[in-house]
Amino acid sequence: MQWIKKGLLFNVENISDWANSHCHKPTPLILDDNTLRVYFGVRDRNSKTRTTFVDIDIQNIDDFKVKYFHDKPVIDLGKIGAFDDSGANVCSILRVNNSIYMYYIGWNPSTTVHTRNAIGVVVSDDNGMTFRRLYDGPILDRNKEEPYYTGAVDVIKQGDLWKMYYTSGSEWKMINGKPEIKYHIKYATSHNGIDWTRNNIDCILPNYDMEAVARPSVIYDQGIYKMWFSKRNINGFRLNSEKNYRGGYAESDDGKRWIRKDELFGLHLSENGWDSEAIAYPYVFKIKNRFVMLYNGNGFGKSGFGYAVLG
Repeated sequence: MQWIKKGLLFNVENISDWANSHCHKPTPLILDDNTLRVYFGVRDRNSKTRTTFVDIDIQNIDDFKVKYFHDKPVIDLGKIGAFDDSGANVCSILRVNNSIYMYYIGWNPSTTVHTRNAIGVVVSDDNGMTFRRLYDGPILDRNKEEPYYTGAVDVIKQGDLWKMYYTSGSEWKMINGKPEIKYHIKYATSHNGIDWTRNNIDCILPNYDMEAVARPSVIYDQGIYKMWFSKRNINGFRLNSEKNYRGGYAESDDGKRWIRKDELFGLHLSENGWDSEAIAYPYVFKIKNRFVMLYNGNGFGKSGFGYAVLG
């Protein structure tokens, strides 16, 4: 497959105290034939993350235009001491009947490692303008089999079964005197979108010892499960663009056993500009029977987000 880049869509640059930088993990919600809502995490001046959105005119699929920026968070920080008191960053959106479920990464600082992550959920009853927390605690966290880290997820629903693909930490490794997390993608199921059964099912494993894979984006298309994801080297990725985020791709017949086909990802670095150092956190969906990818570029979302269309 070959993606055609359409350029940068939006960036946050000191818009307000709470929206100072970054558009982290762009996540779509189709409102109607003409409007796409994209949620993302923004950082304040203390690097704490909240989720907000922009609305985009999609009448011309080759020329998306931002028409509205929501100037307040739809998910704010959690209560002090809760899992999300320092960050609440969207990673998956699912429309179910008249409600919209948003799954998000909550985080707070740790002592021995730089962060502790878990997954929360909020629900909207007004087409995604506002969301309410169902619980102050996470719905997916570290447990006895997965003791290190729980990161970005994607949730799909087929019949009565909810399927979650989630990022799970396999270990922290000391790299140049600092801890870095290794993670890969696993699978869980639910009958209500809240209570999840995970049977230690690995979907996407690293191809080499220092690889980390994360942020799944899953669709079911023509009898095949298709997943796009992020991958990087845990050693030096912050300083060396050759080790920074790139995209991966995999396919599955049953949604559990996956075959990596990274060579088919089909979107590469630009020679210069906002996505010349990294292709990060791709999310793929369909508009008007065309596949569209939202993604971050340089700086883990600091340079904003853009889009590409499958050729």
